[in-house]
Amino acid sequence: MLNQENKEIAIAYRKMLFGIIVIVFIFSSFFGAVFGYMAGNLGQGKLGLNFSKKEKNQQNSQAGGNSGQTVNFPDEETAVTAAVEKASPAVVSIIISKDVPKIQDFFSDPFSFDPFFNPFGSGQPQNQPNSGQGGTQKQEIGGGSGFIVAKDGLIVTNKHVVSDAEASYTVMTNDEKKYDAKVMAIDPINDVAILKIDAGNNLPVLGLADSGNLKIGQTVIAIGNSLGEFRNTVSKGIISGLKRNVTAGNGFEQAETLSEVIQTDAAINPGNSGGPLLNVSGQVIGVNVAMAQGAENIGFALPINLVKKDIESVKAHGKIVQPYLGVRYMPITDEIQKQNNLPYNYGVLVVRGQRVTDFAVVPGSPADKAGIIENDIILEMSGVKIDSEHQLADQIAKADVGDTVTLKIWHKGEEKTVQVKLEERK
Repeated sequence: MLNQENKEIAIAYRKMLFGIIVIVFIFSSFFGAVFGYMAGNLGQGKLGLNFSKKEKNQQNSQAGGNSGQTVNFPDEETAVTAAVEKASPAVVSIIISKDVPKIQDFFSDPFSFDPFFNPFGSGQPQNQPNSGQGGTQKQEIGGGSGFIVAKDGLIVTNKHVVSDAEASYTVMTNDEKKYDAKVMAIDPINDVAILKIDAGNNLPVLGLADSGNLKIGQTVIAIGNSLGEFRNTVSKGIISGLKRNVTAGNGFEQAETLSEVIQTDAAINPGNSGGPLLNVSGQVIGVNVAMAQGAENIGFALPINLVKKDIESVKAHGKIVQPYLGVRYMPITDEIQKQNNLPYNYGVLVVRGQRVTDFAVVPGSPADKAGIIENDIILEMSGVKIDSEHQLADQIAKADVGDTVTLKIWHKGEEKTVQVKLEERK
């Protein structure tokens, strides 16, 4: 009897144990599936949580400082289109017009024979100079770009865009209104000019960024009057290089050295000269100035920091006030050092020009007052070594009228330092 009861108890115990095992298995499977689902969604940033929140807050803090403000990071396409929309109203086209000889129309002889071209003549009007009537007529001969930097109509462009003293210049704004432009000032050192139009006191303006903080690979946008025909053309690229020194010319033996310019692969074509190079916030970081002939996607822009002083000078004085030293000089290279047995292969040699009036040192100039003479070598200015990367003209342009600078020179066989107070270029 007792054995029978023990057997029944054992069977009941086994059934209970089996039931517990089944229940545990079911619960394990259920919660395993639930937690697996949650983990997968959390890893993909779903369920309203994002494990990169800390990282994004750190990025926001870096972009917005310590103010605690949240900064949104839109995608590049949205940022570029917003920047273009913001900047375009302040970008202008510059139309260059000039009086040129009149042209008369005549019809070619339909019976003339040219074995290399149309053997029967075209019978269409062709242009030939009007030698009989003479006279001139105003025609559009070129175009460039610019951008508005003051609400009362101050416009920045390139010096080479408005270099023809016999031409007249018209500014076309983004709404296709035209205004006569006056050349207010031309920078004697940099390829910069400031124009003025009378179009009221509430024009759209472009903000100016700090071009000293640029990075290679940074996205940039160029806007300008491409080919003098396609106004407000937009191109996008990156900064390909910084602080480039290049020689730019127009093919007619007119060339100048551009120092510390920005290189970009954003398309810059003839007519873009003087237009803005923008960051993705729509601020100007440079002034488009040149393109490399025979190459693809190599363009250059003047850093806007070099232009800011010109803008402020015109606002304050109505002209560009430039400091000057008052010396004529020749940059020293390895070849010049060997040819002239000089003690240095850097710096500039103070020399006179070809004409009798081309003094090495301008009489009464700051250099003359400091005792600098012909054949001196200027080695440094305010601790900066003068070489191909740091040219003397650029160092002077960075200073202000009235600044006292320290020059390290080689004078009569020995090194010495002199203090020079820069004066205004007349």
